[in-house]
This record gives sequence, C-alpha cells and structure tokens, in this order.
Amino acid sequence: MEPRNNVTYFVLLGLTQNTKEQTVLIFLFLLFYILTMIGNMLIVVTVTFSKSLGSPMYFFLGSLSFMDVIYSSSISPKLISNLFFGENTISFQSCMAQLFTEHFFGGSEVFLLLVMAYDRYVAICKPLHYLVIMRQWVCITLLVVSWIGGFLHSVIQLSTIYGLPFCGPNVIDHFFCDMYPLLKLICTDTYVIGFLVAANGGLICTIVFLLLLISYGVILHSLKNLSQERKWKALQTCGSHITVVVFFFVPCIFMYMRPAKTFPIDKLLSVFYTVITPMLNPLIYTLRNSEMTNAMKKLLRRNVISCGK
Repeated sequence: MEPRNNVTYFVLLGLTQNTKEQTVLIFLFLLFYILTMIGNMLIVVTVTFSKSLGSPMYFFLGSLSFMDVIYSSSISPKLISNLFFGENTISFQSCMAQLFTEHFFGGSEVFLLLVMAYDRYVAICKPLHYLVIMRQWVCITLLVVSWIGGFLHSVIQLSTIYGLPFCGPNVIDHFFCDMYPLLKLICTDTYVIGFLVAANGGLICTIVFLLLLISYGVILHSLKNLSQERKWKALQTCGSHITVVVFFFVPCIFMYMRPAKTFPIDKLLSVFYTVITPMLNPLIYTLRNSEMTNAMKKLLRRNVISCGK
C-alpha cells in the first residue's frame, strides 16, 4: 500500500493541447452539458408530476434520465473546468471518487436498459397480463436491482485498482479517470488485473447487449400479430430503445472487452458515451413519443398559468 502514497494527484492531458481547439471545446462541451441537464431533468420532472405518465415505462425512463444527470455530472464539469482554467490536475481521492461514480451510474444504466427491454417485452408480447406482471413493487424491485448491480460493479472496479502501487508517473492520457489509462501508471504487472477489469466491465456489457438484442428480436418477431396502429407504436418505442442501446453499448464493448491497452480513438469514443449519449437520450425518447411531449406541454402550460395568477 505504501508505494501508492507516492502519487497524491494526477495530471489529465485532456483531449487536446491546442489553445484554439480548447476554446472551441469549452463552448461545445458546456452546450452539451446544459442540454443534457435540461433534457434529462425535464423528463424527470414530467414523469414525477404528470398523472398521465403512470406506466412502468415512464417510471424507468425517469430513472434512466436521473442516472444520466449524475453520470454526466461526474465527468463533464471537471472536463469543462480543466479546459476553461487550464487546471488539468486531479487529486488521487477525487480521481477514485470520479472512477467510482461513473462506473456506479454507468453500470446501473446498463442493467436498467435490460429492465426496460423486459418491460417492453411484457407490454408488447403479453399486453393482457402487463399490469399484473409489472406491478409497482416489481418495478421498484427491478430498479433497486439495477442500482445494486451498478454499485457492485463499481465497488469491484475501485477495489481492483485502489490498493495498487502508483509509484512513478502520474500523467493520465485522457480527460477523466478511467480504468485502462490508470492501469498504465501501475508499477507492477497488470495482466491479470486487466483481465479482471475486462471480465467485470466488457463481459457485462457484452452479455447484456446480447440479451437486449435477443429480447428486441423476440419483440419485433411478435409484431406480426398486432394491428397496424399497435405495430407502428411498438416500432417507435422499440426503435428509440434500440438506438439508445447501440449508442451506449457499442463503444462500451470496444473500450472494455479487450486487453488492458489504450488506443488514440479511445478519447473520441469516451466523449461519445460519456458526453454525447446522455445528451441524446432525452431527444431519442421524447421526440417520437407523443404521450411524453403532450405531458411536457401540459406541465409547461400549467406552470405558466399558475405563475400568471
């Protein structure tokens, strides 16, 4: 444990060292973060206060948006701050806290997306039993299981790296603290550790992704028995879910389902699933969902009228 104390802080190299590019990125990431907060918080508030969105699908969607808010907030503010002030250092404890938070909420989101696929399967394939199967306590239990799954995943990741000897270089070639960039700084053999990280991260992503593909394959196959109207509505909902799943899981699998090595493209892919995807989720889920957009309009009108009084 003693060698670890030789490193009290890390230096994050970030995305670029070019001043002009950094200026552009400040405004770009600030815009992305603001849109992420507004979009996801709008969904959380709408689902919480709208009486017309009482189905389990919206309960899980609100939970997903809440996870995206915390997940994005664990990375984007530090990234923007580093670009703006030029302070690219992060303390050892803050780095570990960031690592824990991002894997906790990112892991929880992985399991929640699987729960949401199960919810859609029941709604489309067993519509007459939907309210019986997806009772309130079942939905809460599934959500809690998602949180527990994310927590265990994060604890394993953190415990894997926390006690390792950081005794030399402290420069992380990334814009946030993540497992593989940190493993490059360990002054001991990391082959077995890298394998454990891949098993805990990449394997989980791959298995859940395959389960999601199978579940949506079953759902799409069952659509032939539905009326044209129900078929179109189901396709819209599943299309949104599949888009989110692909955007989130493909970069995740590429990043973690491999030996403990880093590649130049890693930073770009990391931007995609840590910054872009949390911002796109609200748009993907709401733009083609008339129930959600109508509920948002009603909530907005109600607030405007109450403020007018």
